[in-house]
Amino acid sequence: MSGQEGLIAGGLTAGFLVLAAFFLRFWGRTRDSLFLAFSAAFALMAVNQALPVILHVPQEERGGIYLIRLAAFLLIIVAVIGKNLKRDRDA
Repeated sequence: MSGQEGLIAGGLTAGFLVLAAFFLRFWGRTRDSLFLAFSAAFALMAVNQALPVILHVPQEERGGIYLIRLAAFLLIIVAVIGKNLKRDRDA
């Protein structure tokens, strides 16, 4: 991995962590589980960006690491569906 790729991955990791902290702050104010799910998903995305750099995984062997990204997206999907179902039950 080149230095530029590491720099970009580090910037993306930092951005994802900032977003995770942002949503965690909103969860602290509202206690809405959707914000907690978004925070956890962005933390998983940060891990997904950082692991290949930390572990020096070549481009060809990153398939397993993308399962973390899949988990993040599934977490968001489940949280949004759960929020919509809860809203429908309350109405």
